[in-house]
Amino acid sequence: MRTFILLALLGACAGYLSRGAAVPWILAAALLIVGAFVVVGYFVTSRASEDGKGLTTEVAAVVVFLLGAMVMLGNHEIAIGLGVITAAVLAYKRPLHRFVKRLGWDDVFAGLRLLIATFIALPLLPNRPIDPWGALNPYALWLLVILISSLSLVGYALTRWLGPGKGALITGLAGGLVSSTAVTLSFSREARANPQNTSAFACGILVAWAVMFARMLVLVALLNRALLPSMLIPFGVMAAVIGGFAALLYYRDGVASRPAAAKGDLKVANPFSLTAAAKFAAFFAVVLVAVKIAQESFPANGIYAVASIAGLTDVDAITLTMAEFAKSGSVQVAVTAIVIAALTNTLVKCAIAFVVGGAPLGKPLLVTTAVMLVAGLAAAIIL
Repeated sequence: MRTFILLALLGACAGYLSRGAAVPWILAAALLIVGAFVVVGYFVTSRASEDGKGLTTEVAAVVVFLLGAMVMLGNHEIAIGLGVITAAVLAYKRPLHRFVKRLGWDDVFAGLRLLIATFIALPLLPNRPIDPWGALNPYALWLLVILISSLSLVGYALTRWLGPGKGALITGLAGGLVSSTAVTLSFSREARANPQNTSAFACGILVAWAVMFARMLVLVALLNRALLPSMLIPFGVMAAVIGGFAALLYYRDGVASRPAAAKGDLKVANPFSLTAAAKFAAFFAVVLVAVKIAQESFPANGIYAVASIAGLTDVDAITLTMAEFAKSGSVQVAVTAIVIAALTNTLVKCAIAFVVGGAPLGKPLLVTTAVMLVAGLAAAIIL
């Protein structure tokens, strides 16, 4: 600790002298001296102990020196932000090591593919409509695909960081960011194999469903913030229904008294691959064109039909489409369409739970879905 403080002060002094005396080489010379001491210290430590082969401390020392210099050179905000990041990296050493150990090469390559899709492929796409209906803008389409993939990667990273053997509620919370359908399928299988923990897995599934609603709200907020207030009431009502039934199961069936009874080992693949992204982009394009045609030919009823069909497999595409639609179309139609897609998707997941997990798991989920369907549609229509 004292060494880092002194290095920061040394960097500040070097930066001050370089700036005040207009002699830039003072900072460069000080950096070379610090670098030399760091290199010598690294070799001495690595020879003396097998545990001293890491470069984290040495690199951190150079970073701290440079941060001190940045403050005196006038870059206060950047230096403070980088200092906080540096402190966090050093403080969370063990959790970061555990997280990295859980990553495989497939995860690393998936991250690289996402960077390629963002910084190489995206700038090459035309930023204008290319179809007769004016619905398909390749740049905007791919940008939204990247947004969805990034949100899924956050959830995937959270599930990997938590690791296996966590409670069903915690796993459902993290897994819902990746895929609430995957959580439903996985927990349904677990409930079939471990019927004594059916209530715990039902709670985990309901939590994942609630996270799906939160995820949809985040997408709307990012794409069309003006639509968000109209979404809050119906989605708040549906989330309240889910939360109420989850709490009922949690306390009525004694899940609270045995939190470790059900371990939700959710196995999900890395959500980003170029193939998966291309498939989602194609599906998204179909939804965009279908909504555009329905808007021109059948007004609201046609859009609702498209929303219900799209919701059978995915809610992200119709959510993004309606968020764009609401910028120039009816907010009421957009909100109702998104609610319909969410309810349709939830009905599909309820059916999965019934078929895979059996009636003991499916019945409470069916009751929850029925109440949520009535409440959600009522809130959307009244709004």
